[in-house]
Amino acid sequence: MKGVQDFFEKYAFGVCTKLGEKLRIPTSSIRIFFIYTSFLTFGSPVLVYLMLAFVMNFRKHLRRRNSLWYY
Repeated sequence: MKGVQDFFEKYAFGVCTKLGEKLRIPTSSIRIFFIYTSFLTFGSPVLVYLMLAFVMNFRKHLRRRNSLWYY
């Protein structure tokens, strides 16, 4: 089961894990929240998840660069 979870975290942006670490909430609770709210609101939390993934990815790329003249 841990292998499946690691696979999904690697290819699913790691949003739930990062939120769990920041908020000190179990990752499984956050995943269940996203799943249940997706069913209740017809998928709108998926958009929130994708926006969070975009912001996390954008911030990761900003941290890599040390100066504006990186190129």
